[in-house]
Amino acid sequence: MRDAYSPLVLVVDDAREIRDPLGSFLSRQGFRTRTAANAAEARQILAEGGVNLAIIDIMMPGESGLSLCTHLTQTSRVPVILLSACAEETDRIRGLDHGADDYVTKPFSPRELIARIRAVLRRVPAEQPSPAAGRRRFGRFVHDPTRSLLTDDSGQEIELTTGENRLLGAFLDHAGRTVSRARLLELMRGRSPRAYDRAVDNTVSRLRRKIGDDAKPARVIVTEWGGGYRLVGTVETVA
Repeated sequence: MRDAYSPLVLVVDDAREIRDPLGSFLSRQGFRTRTAANAAEARQILAEGGVNLAIIDIMMPGESGLSLCTHLTQTSRVPVILLSACAEETDRIRGLDHGADDYVTKPFSPRELIARIRAVLRRVPAEQPSPAAGRRRFGRFVHDPTRSLLTDDSGQEIELTTGENRLLGAFLDHAGRTVSRARLLELMRGRSPRAYDRAVDNTVSRLRRKIGDDAKPARVIVTEWGGGYRLVGTVETVA
């Protein structure tokens, strides 16, 4: 039953035949709902505040769902579930790398979507990375999580994607310790391991290239066979 304290879910989809029935179904399941036909409408609703979760279609006219997802994850704590007709692994990985918490392919089961919404709402608040971690140095790099940026000792700046930024933050939080792929996936806010079965490996590979650690064997982000990954070296807070 809905009340003023029920989670508010924003549904963003340019297809009315999906947007309106989904909004109605969520309302019957006890959620408060708002709908938007495009990213511009969604941004207006989000600016009003109070949204607890956004369901965003990737393919929309104008600003894409991926762009809107990136905006949300960089400027707010609102979790995102992406909708897409694309079921390829690379598409799911791309969604995670833009900061999505889950990825659902069309056509989808409304009841499965409800289960995923509830799972994300249970999980995300405890898993949100905190910008309060501040800037940290490892090796010749300084990581600024609030700007998704790496700066080396020469002053060269390296931009990170949302997924790379979160993954690096997780490594710095657990420096010297082996972190399993499943745990890294959680810390990157991915909801379903099956949906992102190679997401961690792909993001690690890109991150290694950006820090010049793509020689074999890697020396900074070390692969622990059967276990996961480990960041080697000391981590220091930068004032």
